[in-house]
Amino acid sequence: MKKIQIFDSTLRDGAQGEGISYSVQDKLNIVRSLDELGVSFIEAGNPGSNPKDMEFFQEAKKLRLQNSKLVAFGSTRRKDVSCAEDANLQSLLSAETDVVCIFGKTWDFQVTEILHATLEENLEMISDTVAYLKEKGKKVIFDAEHFFTGFHENADYAIKSLEAAKNGGADCLVLCETKGGAMPLECFNATKNVVEKFAGVSIGIHTHNDSGCAVANSLLAVEAGATHVQGVLLGFGERTGNANLSTIIADLQLKSGYSCIPEENLKNLTPICKRVAEITNIALNPGMPFVGSSAFAHKAGMHIDAVIKNPFAYEHITPESVGNERVFLMSEVAGRSMIIEKVQKFDKTITKSSPVVQEIVKRVKDLEHDGYQFEGADASFEILVRKSIGKYQPFFNLHYYKTSGEFPRFADDQSAFAQVKLDVEGNAVITAGEGDGPVNALDIALRKALVEFYPSVSQIKLTDYKVRVLDGKSATASRVRVLIESSDGLGRWATMGVASDVIEASYIALVDSFEYKLIKDLERKFAKIL
Repeated sequence: MKKIQIFDSTLRDGAQGEGISYSVQDKLNIVRSLDELGVSFIEAGNPGSNPKDMEFFQEAKKLRLQNSKLVAFGSTRRKDVSCAEDANLQSLLSAETDVVCIFGKTWDFQVTEILHATLEENLEMISDTVAYLKEKGKKVIFDAEHFFTGFHENADYAIKSLEAAKNGGADCLVLCETKGGAMPLECFNATKNVVEKFAGVSIGIHTHNDSGCAVANSLLAVEAGATHVQGVLLGFGERTGNANLSTIIADLQLKSGYSCIPEENLKNLTPICKRVAEITNIALNPGMPFVGSSAFAHKAGMHIDAVIKNPFAYEHITPESVGNERVFLMSEVAGRSMIIEKVQKFDKTITKSSPVVQEIVKRVKDLEHDGYQFEGADASFEILVRKSIGKYQPFFNLHYYKTSGEFPRFADDQSAFAQVKLDVEGNAVITAGEGDGPVNALDIALRKALVEFYPSVSQIKLTDYKVRVLDGKSATASRVRVLIESSDGLGRWATMGVASDVIEASYIALVDSFEYKLIKDLERKFAKIL
């Protein structure tokens, strides 16, 4: 199996994406995650560009990586400055990484109009810089910036730029599709040309996604002979982002016969992608191939029925091979097979012909007509099923709740009050809460009322809260759908409420969230007893 070197630039090229900002600790945690995945190289930033990167490289010296090589990134020496006197190159050396990545100009327009150097001066800057770093004992990866544009405009000069890096001793020549506008066949043909001209030299590919072709361009470059692929694990980065390595790794390793990471690590792809998204403070795109939550999600009734019989009917790989899982989405089109799949988790005796199945289908359709969308709120659907089949008993009952707000705010984090009266295990409990808005105040009051009886309620953290207006024609009287995502450190779940009052819809979703947690606690308790 042919080996492909994977070069991850999440911490350098990815960090240039809008809204992305890493602390030093964030960067260290991502390095550990990428090393666990098993990528060949982790490009961690430019030690000469800012104090944070300098601090990171000092801390990174303490890491003991098992699979990956850390890479420091920088540019060729400046015009009219020797390598020994170039401050950026000296900062690069201070990082003390075994591998460095140097970018240089390969498009004549960039050389004369942006760098304001002669074409010959630029070639000397490339060869001098690579040779200097090789003398210092470094493995040198040369990023040929704007290569595909340069090859299109002046192929002769673009090739000379690569020759200058090769003559300096570069270990890998990476063809950078910097503007992101090249088409797949253009990348294939140019890469094939370079591979043939530089026989015996490792050729790499680095693409951007401005035309939506970053993954396709990378895959075709590999088909043309590239053995080194650069990108960002989740594809984010400057403008529209970089090549998505999670997709490329899975495509090459599962479908094209290449080895990108250790075989046993492929099952960690989804969990590590989720971890990197969490550290980056972004939501992992549900529709992302292989690792998204919707990558193996089925909704249509015919599809679900077929997948239950044989997953190969609609799945191109097994979700377990990349650490993901199959999801059956509950909706009005899901059909009885979907209902049976869910219901049999609680009662194995129920079949397609059981009357309760038709009752649940009707109930789901009625609720979705009212604005519910159970495909995004599996915990609420589970509670609905439990109520229908008699496997549900409420943990508390509401007498009333009251909320009020105040403006201007009387404190930065307190602008609303809530009072609730509940019946909990035969006890009338009245509590109040102050919070940042009425929903927050209601959440706090509910927790106060329940925690004495159910201490594990304190473990519930709301990780996301979304409000969707369902009927814009009714303006401020429109019905709204509230989706709440929660976690207790052991798992995550989503619940939903729909009403014409956002507080009421939030209350419905909150109650489902608390009850779902308490149900799972009971199940774990009984499982230990058994």
